Amino acid sequence: MRTTVLAATLAATALVPATAMSSGATPAAHHGPAVHHGAAVHHGPAGQERSRSAPQAAPAGLAPCGAGQLCLWAKPDFTGAAQVHELSTVDIESCVPLPAGSSAQALVNRTGRPVTTYQSAECAETGEFETYPGGGTWVPRSPYTVRAFKIWES
Repeated sequence: MRTTVLAATLAATALVPATAMSSGATPAAHHGPAVHHGAAVHHGPAGQERSRSAPQAAPAGLAPCGAGQLCLWAKPDFTGAAQVHELSTVDIESCVPLPAGSSAQALVNRTGRPVTTYQSAECAETGEFETYPGGGTWVPRSPYTVRAFKIWES
């Protein structure tokens, strides 16, 4: 699935949960690929345009995830078992499968680097995959079940 920044922004505006709006939060949550602030959605490693976004705290009503972390939840809307990954424990640009029997349906990328999530546990591009900016991306509902990821050099 591929989206443009405009499409993602329009989707985010149209599908913001009523609770987020009533709390005065910036429209950010939506069902679909990236929920991001101030950066382009990336779709691959080498040769692709990249931009950097400033690190951000969690928008009101969305899950917290520490600076420098990739946080994954087993269920949509940041619920279920959580996994936290940091750059110090992950090989950059290597496929990192989630532990056997686990998967993710929501994520937050605050690594400061682009992260690609894969439907395939082998990071195969024959299934669904999407790359999210690292400065602050909240995805309450991944468009597919995440079984592996790669953190890219920025």
